[in-house]
Amino acid sequence: MNFQKIRELDGEYLAKTYARYPVALVGGKNATLVDSEGKQYIDFGAGIAVNIFGANDEAWKAAVIEQLGKIQHVSNYYYAEPQVRLAEMLCNRTGAKRVFFSNSGGEANECALKAARKYSWMKYGEGRSRIVSLRDSFHGRTLFTLTATGQDEFHKYFGPFVPNVSYALPDLSDIKRAAGSDTCAVIIECVQGESGVSALPKAFVQELRTWCSANDVLLICDEVQCGNGRTGTLYAYEQYGITPDIVTTAKGLAGGLPIGACLFFERAQDAFSAGDHGSTFGGNPVSCAAAVNVISRLTDDFLLEVQGKAAYLRAKLKNFDGVKAVTGLGMMIGLEMDKDPKQVAAQCLEKGLLVLTAHRRLRLVPPLTITKTEMDEGLSILKEVLS
Repeated sequence: MNFQKIRELDGEYLAKTYARYPVALVGGKNATLVDSEGKQYIDFGAGIAVNIFGANDEAWKAAVIEQLGKIQHVSNYYYAEPQVRLAEMLCNRTGAKRVFFSNSGGEANECALKAARKYSWMKYGEGRSRIVSLRDSFHGRTLFTLTATGQDEFHKYFGPFVPNVSYALPDLSDIKRAAGSDTCAVIIECVQGESGVSALPKAFVQELRTWCSANDVLLICDEVQCGNGRTGTLYAYEQYGITPDIVTTAKGLAGGLPIGACLFFERAQDAFSAGDHGSTFGGNPVSCAAAVNVISRLTDDFLLEVQGKAAYLRAKLKNFDGVKAVTGLGMMIGLEMDKDPKQVAAQCLEKGLLVLTAHRRLRLVPPLTITKTEMDEGLSILKEVLS
């Protein structure tokens, strides 16, 4: 099917929720993709930090195909080996005690917020249900996670929202102002992706961890986008020297298949009991088999390579015309520029480079397996556009 036909059918039958670029991607290898007309692109977006091993990764495909040859879905009324293998790997790598699987980052965050309220209710009874979120955060599009998203533009049209959610700046004094004695949890992204790829100050995160512990407030780290090797460690919070009470993740966890995970550490490990939460497709065996392959390959040596690639990209980008700042962490990169990022993204697309935007910044989240040749080709295109 050619691009024009694909575009016509999309316009006729799909809900008008996406402002798409005029490209239909159909295949590729690693960080080099191909559209329906045969044009090639260097991928600096990875499906919004999802395809962390790029396209057509042989080992990842083999793991998925092997599981498809056994069974594609198991109800959560029964046990499933890929699910327990993945849960064991995540707990062993992070120190978490238990895991709940869902299908997306928004669902993982919904689970975390519900668990925080349940934890507090069991320990203190009613009246201690407040969630504190940060300004400029993004946590999902369910009603609860949309409420917890600290950006007014996402709150149009959908009220009334879930009660007892407050917003604060990344400053402990403002957290205290927003919190009060009825707070059960604070949710943060160590690197705020959707609002401009901004890393939180390390001192603030460490002070927040101390304050949460002293007040029996659960600290939730949303690692949906910045997790799974994206920042050069398995999870970004590791670089802040803290251990959260709950960690959520999704996007790159299964390398391209739908999955979300909510990791419960010691204080929160018994927040849920049978019937408190559930998901029909959560822990799907094919998605879990894909995620087992992903986590098994995010070794210390692999993560060192990610750190090296990140340093290479950042060093090059700092010298590009019109770049005011390079933000973020690891291979989760934001570019503050003189030019309009949407115009830059459109011009990059024309020349064969896929990039993302995040408010007033360009966002670069390439596959972690991207080669130096692919990086250099993509950087060359971006440099030309910015010049």
